[in-house]
Amino acid sequence: MNDYIIRGMAAGNQVRFFACNSTETVEKSRITHNTSPVVTCALGRLLTGGVLMGAMCKNDNDKLTIRIQCQGPIQGLLVTADSKGNVKGYVSEPEVLLPATEVAKAIDLGVMSVIKDIGLKEPYVGQTHLVSSEIAEDLTYYFATSDQIPSSVALGVLLNDDTSVKNAGGFIIQLLPFAEESVISSLEQRLKDFSFTRMLESGMTVEQIIDKLFEGFEPVITDRMPCAYVCDCSKERVEQAVISLGRKEIASMIDDNEPVEVVCDFCHTKYTFSTEELLNILQEGKTTR
Repeated sequence: MNDYIIRGMAAGNQVRFFACNSTETVEKSRITHNTSPVVTCALGRLLTGGVLMGAMCKNDNDKLTIRIQCQGPIQGLLVTADSKGNVKGYVSEPEVLLPATEVAKAIDLGVMSVIKDIGLKEPYVGQTHLVSSEIAEDLTYYFATSDQIPSSVALGVLLNDDTSVKNAGGFIIQLLPFAEESVISSLEQRLKDFSFTRMLESGMTVEQIIDKLFEGFEPVITDRMPCAYVCDCSKERVEQAVISLGRKEIASMIDDNEPVEVVCDFCHTKYTFSTEELLNILQEGKTTR
């Protein structure tokens, strides 16, 4: 089944939810980056969180980036998502040799930054310290501190014996300002030991899981859309990265008289720039420094 996201409201519009099955998305990431099991789980959780937060964007051209800089052996992760269900990511160290359950140890202490590009002159940047390094709890803390929105985030990745991805998915639940205390208390109880990925493993759909969580609260799904691991790189985009190096660095490359190869961090596609192409960049005055 292809991955997808659902969005909706529950409890008489007192609660909004975003939920997804991201199994194929995380598996593509695993294959692309050749990640060890613990890194598959860490990056998979962040990809799932990112694609859900991308679905929260209001405009078609909005983009969101989540960056984790950390002291653990994983060193750092970055995920970028848009409002259409597309997400991509990469990790600084893809081969951390720890058990798959040791995500927090692989990440350790660090900082999470959420960058929202919503068409303004400068993107909005929110930053929080990691509170548990389990990612779901860190995003929950981010929503509470940066957005002042009481939220519950669940993100999970289950692996097969061959380390491929068996199931991945999660949800973000947010309380609206007028949510009644009875609704809040009930949800707090229901969320204890509520495992989204175990329910996926049992054969339940995302809709069935949400129905179970909000039983009696009349959940209404307002939207469904596909999600996937998609890289939108191109030679034109990569050329901009080359241009940003500046005239001096590009001139040095030309002096070497060898083609320059640039590899996309997100999908590992290789782009080659000949000496003539580099010379054209300088001659056309594309660099600003």
